[in-house]
Amino acid sequence: MKKDTVYLTMLLDYYGELLTDKQREYFDLHYNQDYTLAEIGEMNGISRQGVWEIVRRAEATMRDIDARTGLVAKYTERREAVRAIRALLTPLQGCDDDKVAEAARRSLAALKVLDT
Repeated sequence: MKKDTVYLTMLLDYYGELLTDKQREYFDLHYNQDYTLAEIGEMNGISRQGVWEIVRRAEATMRDIDARTGLVAKYTERREAVRAIRALLTPLQGCDDDKVAEAARRSLAALKVLDT
């Protein structure tokens, strides 16, 4: 469940601007700020079911967009590749061969750009 919540919040980060203001607000309140559907409904004068429908529609919209673009998966893959490369390069910084050690240090510095 937690992994799915992380994915849903990433969807909001990537595609939230494509939602209506109400969809974005309710989705954010529910998944990022941990409000219950009932609490959101009470704050906005609508039923829990009404909030759920808006949140569900927002989720469906963002999942559909992500299925077409694949941006979240590409980001996740890139992040994992950067971690793997960093794990390989880090020990090489202490290599006896100065050229190898320096190349490892420069490569690790360059990876910082990708690790955002």
